[in-house]
Amino acid sequence: MKISEIDIIPIKPPLAPRHAGREIWAGPINQRTIYRVRADNGLVGYGDHRLVGPTRASLQPLIGCDPFEFINNNFDPGLGGALYDLMGKSLDVPAYQLMGPKIRDAVSVAAWTPRASAEDFGREAGRSVEEGYRVMKMHTAPFFDVLEQTRAAEAIAPAHFRLHFDLNGNRTLATALQLVRHFENHPIVGFIEDPFPKPDRDSWCRLRSQSHIPLLFHVSATHPLLPELAAGVADTYLFSGVSIGRTLTGGAACACANTQMLLQLTGGTLTKALALHMAAVLPTATGHSIHLDDQYDDDITTERIAVVAGASRVPEGPGLGIEVDEDALAQMAERAAAPTAPPTRTVGILSLGERRWYTTLPTDVVRLTGREEGNLRGIDLKLWHDDGSESFEQIHDQLAREGAVEMDPTA
Repeated sequence: MKISEIDIIPIKPPLAPRHAGREIWAGPINQRTIYRVRADNGLVGYGDHRLVGPTRASLQPLIGCDPFEFINNNFDPGLGGALYDLMGKSLDVPAYQLMGPKIRDAVSVAAWTPRASAEDFGREAGRSVEEGYRVMKMHTAPFFDVLEQTRAAEAIAPAHFRLHFDLNGNRTLATALQLVRHFENHPIVGFIEDPFPKPDRDSWCRLRSQSHIPLLFHVSATHPLLPELAAGVADTYLFSGVSIGRTLTGGAACACANTQMLLQLTGGTLTKALALHMAAVLPTATGHSIHLDDQYDDDITTERIAVVAGASRVPEGPGLGIEVDEDALAQMAERAAAPTAPPTRTVGILSLGERRWYTTLPTDVVRLTGREEGNLRGIDLKLWHDDGSESFEQIHDQLAREGAVEMDPTA
């Protein structure tokens, strides 16, 4: 079997309707790349990843090669997944059998939400519970009060539900300690990711020694793992967007250190399937896997992977075990190729106590307040979408010149 063709297909799947009016917080999560790898025996492998793909010319050296030359490859996970899908189909075995002995039949998975007001965050927690999840992840934002978000989720979610907050790797130890002390009064806060810049190992170790909330260290495609693993900076290592080869070898290192890991591969159903196959063979991949497949109203596959009691079963069909709907793929590729309408003009209205500002987006809270992210209680941001009014036009034009305008509290 030889690779005869590789198609790189940008797609734009529709976001779930709940994102309407706040698409700005979702960012480019609906910009994905599908890899379709054809073999000379007629088999086709598919992969998916939420990143812009390489050029077709850069993959030309793979044409004519046996895909089995790329076991444990270090390609983009979308391309790597397509190759494993093809190899598994050629042998009529699930992809995990090409990675190692299967350890588990199901993998813990987490919901995800973009940045959200406390009210929307509570709704997202309720949605996650209804869909079978027991963990939900979100990046915190300087313009929303994370404790108000926490309380909103507590009011809705059952006792077993947990929140995973990504602190964006930008805190000092003093600020992180204050925030974590608050979190410890809320059992729903189950995980803290990246409180500090990666090189600040001392702060990582000090916070870990002073809090019972598990710390998660984000392992990227380019960041080394072993120094942090040896230093014991975290309780769990989160492999995000890392190639199949590096995930499997990094997972072996975590297993040797008896340290938990989890996988974060963002994309759709195919991406999730690949992560489930890898987690099935990695001894300590018992953390909640994160994928974003819950963010889309539709996908290119004929089925979605169910979540039951916080876990998804590892697919057992050949390759990734997921069938692609070529008509749906063509439709989403057409959406991606269509001219993009300009985004709705939007102004932020930032509130902190009695102070209020009109701001451009994203809002530079640190500049406006002089305070570090995370310890501003009661802060909130509302979105003012272009309503055609003269007042919106005036404020929008002023912000284009000044960036932020504080309102007169007496007006």
